[in-house]
Amino acid sequence: MSILLACLIIFIGSFVQSAIGFGLSVIAAPILFLIDPMYVPAPITICALCISILNTRRFRESLSLKGLGPAIFGRVPGSMAGGLLLVWVDAQQLSLWIGVTVLLGVAISLLPIKISPTPRRMFSAGFLSGFMGTSSSVGGPPLALLLQHQEANLLRANLAAFFVVSSLLSLAVHAPAGYLNQNHLLLSLPLIPSAIAGYSLARRWEDAINKPIMRLASLILCTIAGLSAIINYWL
Repeated sequence: MSILLACLIIFIGSFVQSAIGFGLSVIAAPILFLIDPMYVPAPITICALCISILNTRRFRESLSLKGLGPAIFGRVPGSMAGGLLLVWVDAQQLSLWIGVTVLLGVAISLLPIKISPTPRRMFSAGFLSGFMGTSSSVGGPPLALLLQHQEANLLRANLAAFFVVSSLLSLAVHAPAGYLNQNHLLLSLPLIPSAIAGYSLARRWEDAINKPIMRLASLILCTIAGLSAIINYWL
């Protein structure tokens, strides 16, 4: 039952990410951590990598790598810092950090301000994405905030391309930190088809999806999940 529930959560998260550009890890991380802490961060990152590759290929005609360079450079030290955090904290502390990270991601997503994606800001967003993504698998919101006013397909294409690179960097850090081994890979195997199924359904229903309502519903779910992870720390 726990595996089926984990697959369902990954399916929902992949559907949301494929529809609006990000959301898989924000939705899945706190819930899967409650099911089994081993799901976070590596197995979720593996699923995010698969979905990001598919979305990069899907929106490749809208892809514009101009300006992503500073974010990728910032991602490298951010990933290393996130890996150090994983070494220092235990499972209970990681639960608290995941909850805080998810709520921070929700708050960032709700900010009504328009921030120009200057190279310095892109570097900072890349660093935060690397730190948050490597330590908790929730790395999308900082960069999504800077790019949120781009045309929809351009946003999804650039975020997907960035997530491909960032997921690979995170996994490269997870291995020496002890968060990517054979057991984590085995946990990932049933999740990958669910992620691909969520992507496929989002692609099929693309024209019928009300993206603002989906985004709002996703943020509400993320808030509940983030609070649950924090409460789990105190229990």
